[in-house]
Amino acid sequence: MAVEEIGRLRTIALVGQGGSGKSQLAEAMLFTAGATSRLGRPDDGTGVMDFEPEELHRGISIGSSFHHLTWKRVEVIIANTPGYSAFLPDSFNTLRAVDGVVMLVSPGSDMKVEAEKIWETVRELELPRIAFVSRLDREHTSFDAAISDLEKRPEAKPVPLTLPVGEETGLSGVIDVLAGKALMYADTSGKATEQELNAEQKTRADKARSALLDAVAETDDALLEEYLDKGSLPEEKLGPALRSAVLAGKITPVFCGSGAKGIGIGPLLDAITALLPAPNERPAQKLRSASGGEDQERSADPSAPFAALVFKTVIDPFAGKLSLLRVVSGTAHSDAAVLNSSRESKERFGQLLRLEGKKQTPIGAALPGEIIAVAKLKDTATGDTLCDEKSAVLVEPPSRPHPVISFAVRPKSKADEEKASAALHKLVEEDTALEMHRDAQTHEIILSGTGQMHIEVTVEKLKRKFNVEVELLPPKVPYREAIKGRSEAQGKYKRQSGGRGQYGDCWLKLEPLPRGKGFEFEDEIVGGAIPRQFIPSVEKGVKSTLVEGFLAGYPIVDVKVTVFDGSYHDVDSSDMAFQIAASMGFKAAMEKAHPIILEPIVALEVACPDECMGDVIGDLNSRRGKVLGMDRKGQSQVIKAMVPMSEVLKYAPDLRSITSGRGSFEQRFDHYEEAPPPVAEKIIKENKAAREAAGAHHAHA
Repeated sequence: MAVEEIGRLRTIALVGQGGSGKSQLAEAMLFTAGATSRLGRPDDGTGVMDFEPEELHRGISIGSSFHHLTWKRVEVIIANTPGYSAFLPDSFNTLRAVDGVVMLVSPGSDMKVEAEKIWETVRELELPRIAFVSRLDREHTSFDAAISDLEKRPEAKPVPLTLPVGEETGLSGVIDVLAGKALMYADTSGKATEQELNAEQKTRADKARSALLDAVAETDDALLEEYLDKGSLPEEKLGPALRSAVLAGKITPVFCGSGAKGIGIGPLLDAITALLPAPNERPAQKLRSASGGEDQERSADPSAPFAALVFKTVIDPFAGKLSLLRVVSGTAHSDAAVLNSSRESKERFGQLLRLEGKKQTPIGAALPGEIIAVAKLKDTATGDTLCDEKSAVLVEPPSRPHPVISFAVRPKSKADEEKASAALHKLVEEDTALEMHRDAQTHEIILSGTGQMHIEVTVEKLKRKFNVEVELLPPKVPYREAIKGRSEAQGKYKRQSGGRGQYGDCWLKLEPLPRGKGFEFEDEIVGGAIPRQFIPSVEKGVKSTLVEGFLAGYPIVDVKVTVFDGSYHDVDSSDMAFQIAASMGFKAAMEKAHPIILEPIVALEVACPDECMGDVIGDLNSRRGKVLGMDRKGQSQVIKAMVPMSEVLKYAPDLRSITSGRGSFEQRFDHYEEAPPPVAEKIIKENKAAREAAGAHHAHA
């Protein structure tokens, strides 16, 4: 029975660039199928799929949301995914949890870079797809333009199965190409009345049907022979051949309509149930053995050992943590004991939950292919595998995106300071595209993400979910100081103030070390010029001064300090006196050792279309970047360069404007290099001004 049930299950994602109408289409599908009692409208906040306040305020989807419907005895689980660039990592994680996609195509606007990235990911994951040209009831839209847009995509092979009746605001129905009928819609209920085609409609339908037959026949040699021989294909062969071609990713059936008017939704639901695969029709997944044994192949078999991928985490301050999982094999049960094989820890499921927008309903068990939620797992995070302890496996986790923009986060009040770090940790757990760390040198909390809007939404969530208010600042650049020359100097500390005095005296030699070597201390004292017990005091005094910096308050690195002479006093010498003497000697030697500022250099890889390459390279040169070379990757050129970190703190919005949103980049810290004199002078000047301002502030306080 369970196998039969799996055959009646479809788990699909609605994907497409931002503004293509995915949320509205999801609302129309749910309403047409009777899963909701009215047609929700994301624009006015009455929908069930976009429910987070940040989504309602901006009018866009920020995270994937889930619901389900039943259509002709088939259970369809719908994932509605974000389409804006900053939130695509969540969409890509969700694509790991579905068996097919409905790709929305905007009929009035150009295909944006987001649509290209989504298309590439769908192809990489080999997900069968159908397309839906949405929002055809709007002005300046064209079904033909949308089809030619699709034709430009690699391996798309679009084949229209419905055609619009009427244009723009006059859209009133669709032509069903296979049935040869017009479906007309009088209201937004999604219910259609069938009509015979008029002469003009019949011409269009015949042309589309002939293109469909050509496309399907080309996917199979035996069919092609029959088609060329007879000029047609029998109905009983066309349906299965069309489905096989879709499952193999050889063609993309195209449907059309309007989510807001409920037009064309029935044929789309028919296609989802008839053409997209059940979980057990997808290729078996390769899973790694958690114990280092042979890899295993697991198909969506309810009687196999249980395995599931946690592809998303939702943190709610009231309900706690929800882990969203896709059952890969076996059957999930409420109250089951499972193994988190990614972390080698045991977990226990409470109630299994089925997602319905922001609500959840309890269920007793879940089959392969289903997407479910489990509350309050103690050790589990996004990307983890949950499985049967006796057959421990690892599902390949989704890859983590590279952050492109970073801000320093400053809590607005003392109370927020204590809560900020814990609250941010929870948001990082929820969103795999966020990264957070405390910079050891600048002591700032650094929050990194996929774009400015991504970080701004995170700050809004901090306030709403955890009542923590913060402001965003550009992060401080972690400069360092070093020396280029050698020098020697004496540090002598002598105080007499009634009773016991203080006396410490040492001679220090400074030498530069190769980049990245840090700090070395050597003791060359002979003949007891400084007693043994005070040598560690000399080292301690030098180390405390390294941290303070000399030129601009940045840590001093790559220096070797040798203590080679000194003197002491039987009574007045002490640990503290030698620490102070060492600090004085070190500063005096630094003065003569040609001190310099080091700046961090990042390795940058910029992907952009050919036509933007000259502008991108020119811009990198203006940022003191050194271009190292270029590579081709798919449709893009990848430029590799070394650039000072200070010059690319706000690179993301600049690159977006240079490439009209089609460029992307990755960066990582590479090494430190001497800052050119004008840059070093500016850093020293700014630091001096900041210290004077801080001093004045303290004096005033």
